[in-house]
Amino acid sequence: MCGIVGYVGPRDSQAILLAGLSRLEYRGYDSAGIAVIDGDGGLGMRKKAGKLSVLRDDLAAHPLADGKTGIGHTRWATHGGPTDANAHPHLADDDDLALIHNGIIENFSALRARLIDEGYSFRSETDTEVAAVLLGHEYRHNGGDLVQAFRSAVAQLEGAFTLLAMHEEHPGLVVGARRNSPLVIGLGDGENFLASDVAAFVEHTRHALAIGQDEIVAITPEGVEVTDFSGGPVEVEPFEVLWDAAAADKGGWSSFMAKEVSEEPEAVANTLRGRIRDGVVSIPELDGLDDLFAGINRIIVIACGTAAYAGMVGKYALEQWARVPVDVELAHEFRYRDPVIGSDTLVVSISQSGETMDTLMAVKYAREAGAKTVSICNTQGATIPRESDAIVYTHAGPEVAVASTKAFVAQITALYLLALHVGGVRGTLTPTEIAQHVLEIEAVPEKIQRILDRSQEHIEQFAGWMADTRSVLFLGRHVGYPIALEGALKLKEISYIHAEGFAAGELKHGPIALIEPGQPVFVIVPSPRESPVLHSKVVSNIQEIRARGARVIAVAEEGDAAVLPFADEVLHIPVAAPLVEPLLAVVPLHIFAMGLATAKGLDVDQPRNLAKSVTVE
Repeated sequence: MCGIVGYVGPRDSQAILLAGLSRLEYRGYDSAGIAVIDGDGGLGMRKKAGKLSVLRDDLAAHPLADGKTGIGHTRWATHGGPTDANAHPHLADDDDLALIHNGIIENFSALRARLIDEGYSFRSETDTEVAAVLLGHEYRHNGGDLVQAFRSAVAQLEGAFTLLAMHEEHPGLVVGARRNSPLVIGLGDGENFLASDVAAFVEHTRHALAIGQDEIVAITPEGVEVTDFSGGPVEVEPFEVLWDAAAADKGGWSSFMAKEVSEEPEAVANTLRGRIRDGVVSIPELDGLDDLFAGINRIIVIACGTAAYAGMVGKYALEQWARVPVDVELAHEFRYRDPVIGSDTLVVSISQSGETMDTLMAVKYAREAGAKTVSICNTQGATIPRESDAIVYTHAGPEVAVASTKAFVAQITALYLLALHVGGVRGTLTPTEIAQHVLEIEAVPEKIQRILDRSQEHIEQFAGWMADTRSVLFLGRHVGYPIALEGALKLKEISYIHAEGFAAGELKHGPIALIEPGQPVFVIVPSPRESPVLHSKVVSNIQEIRARGARVIAVAEEGDAAVLPFADEVLHIPVAAPLVEPLLAVVPLHIFAMGLATAKGLDVDQPRNLAKSVTVE
């Protein structure tokens, strides 16, 4: 989950590294550090616990000498607390070698014990320093060849890692290695970059190369060389970053989350763009897979966190439109229960970053078991798409805030497109039915924008009045249930208060015991037009909790008069078809969570203990 960046070229590497780290801080903000090789060939390093601003202030007060080669790191702590000593880079080989790391080295304890027996000492509690000392050891045993030292070192490591290192004996060279952790190359003019995300270098170049599993890369100002762990050359996949640096900036917004909530209409529109024409769904990435879709007997959606809730929403569409049984499973549970899957099973993975380790390992497991895999992802060049048989990219643009918002609505949109496509292939939807559903989905961006324009200010004000709330419950039925879960998760993530989402039908089976006078309860209310039976049942739920003193906040469609007598507050959403409603109902919940956290004075972009991309199991 850490952010890493490396640079070689003619410019001051410190400025490049700090700018890159500022774009990667969403990946970890417990500590940060940089190392550079200066013009005299000396290696200088500075690292500090705390957010990147602490390091910036320290460098301003005590600058490092300028250098044209450097590596930088922003950390989400795994081994060892967030201290100066545990921050990266870590030094080895008489402090001539610097190394940074993203991931977890599982056999670090045995390696550390062996290296201590050989006379080495350690200054931190981290698994990363073990990799640094091991690399320094191999560097001396391989005649000062840094690339060969990497090959020898990674052959001894177990776990997930991206490693970048440089040595003062080799100015103008940064070497990296990747296993189960992200790494991309940025190709510049007389300069090159390495990073865990293209955001680190997109202001300098949009030309990138994706590094595959178990590969080593060496960059110099003149070029890039990629080999596998055994030293054999490999073909590297080039791609063009489809957004520019401005997309990853706040652009005047108070927070990245505020900016990204405002971009939810655009995220849906961009995910639809180029895939709908004259009422027909056409997903170019899925060309050639129609025979597969026609023959599947089961779909399993695997994801974690918010992406799993998007999968739960997608389940309703896939089953209703494609008439295929669908299970939604948490990726970190999936492969450990020996699931029954085979060639007639389609596994759909969902990950904003495409690097979620639990999801990646579940995809690999599914493929090894003979299932076909489709990935829904927001990040070009990521690992999960490359490990899947096909990829449907969402086009939400970079999402920097840890709490996902626009990526969530884009994931649901992509799942709906997949469901319509599969339904068309299997003949469970007629062209007329597909065209009608397409019209309803195409109207979503404008309807989300209407919520933002008409209701955001009121919802934020309402959330501010509830800043001292200690617990909030969320209820929903049918597609409203996963939206209730998502609303509760957002509140937990960024406001640090207790929040739970329940299926409204479960209320009488236990959760009603939580209701006491003044307890805030959000209720996602189905449409009285399209779902009258569900609507009446949810209104009954509202009456039950209201009778026990709860404070009811209903999310209901415009014109729903039946809910008004029983709700203390109604957050209106535009009229929409039942399966489209989740894309609208979630927007007030995103705004509410952001507003409440802001009213409490919390950092909505960088909540405590969390990082954007979970690249460790």
